[in-house]
Amino acid sequence: MAQRIKAEVIIVGGGLAGLSAAVYLSRSMRDVLVIDSGKSMARAEPKVENYLGFPDAINGGELLRRSVRQALRYGTRMKHDEVLSARRTRGRTFTLRSRKAIYRCNRLLLATGIFHVPPAIPGIRRCLGRGLYFCRDCDGYRVRGRDLAIYGWTNEAADYALGMLLYSPRVSIVTDGHKPHWDRRHRRWIREHKIPVFVERIMRAKQRHGHLRELVFKDGARFTLDALFTTRGDLYYSKIAKNLGAKIRDGEIVVDLEMRTSVPGLFAAGCVTPANCQMIIAAGQGATAAQAINHDLLCERLGAA
Repeated sequence: MAQRIKAEVIIVGGGLAGLSAAVYLSRSMRDVLVIDSGKSMARAEPKVENYLGFPDAINGGELLRRSVRQALRYGTRMKHDEVLSARRTRGRTFTLRSRKAIYRCNRLLLATGIFHVPPAIPGIRRCLGRGLYFCRDCDGYRVRGRDLAIYGWTNEAADYALGMLLYSPRVSIVTDGHKPHWDRRHRRWIREHKIPVFVERIMRAKQRHGHLRELVFKDGARFTLDALFTTRGDLYYSKIAKNLGAKIRDGEIVVDLEMRTSVPGLFAAGCVTPANCQMIIAAGQGATAAQAINHDLLCERLGAA
């Protein structure tokens, strides 16, 4: 028989957004449960250099561990589990189901995040955080002056390559066998800035201790580089919100300035929303959502009194 667990507020997702919200809500004397399946992308970051307060950088996994300890200190409950379905019952009461338990809460915050899709290149996944990157704002500074490549074949890839010229004069584009689809203006910019474009299919990546060294093309040619930035796309973990009837746009959960969704009592924060996917922004959104939830609950209690 499935275990039945109740909480005033349930947060699905134990990344920076969810844990920040948990700290704020627990310090507001709310009964908070965080359900975490361990999928936070922060775990894959070996060195976070742009999170305020850590001038010497911090490992992403360590940042999460510290955040968990902080939430637990104020009374947050943590459950390692994966929510499979959700429905809204009476008023603003939510029922969540997993293989292990049935959860119920009065307010629900989705901080489920995203998954950055890596290129389909054999051997490239081992280079995550050590040569394979997804974020110019996070990782451009650390590869300044190096040999860089942008993976993609659209205007977005062209824009990305042009932006990376701020960090290094040696930027190329690899399309992995795809025909470039950028417009005339981007084609002109690529030509003016002398950005090499390699259209041959990539057969594998060569690395050393996880550090990217070469791309090997189908024709046998080898391309030496220090970092590959991909524009392949993201997968948003917004299925629960969709099941509850929340408005979704391009996979992202639509929220207002207080992180409210289109469903009463349902909130969302972090990279699963349209916000720029940065750890510090996710943490700020979590705090914003927590304050709105706390005020929501207070108004409900006063209205019922």
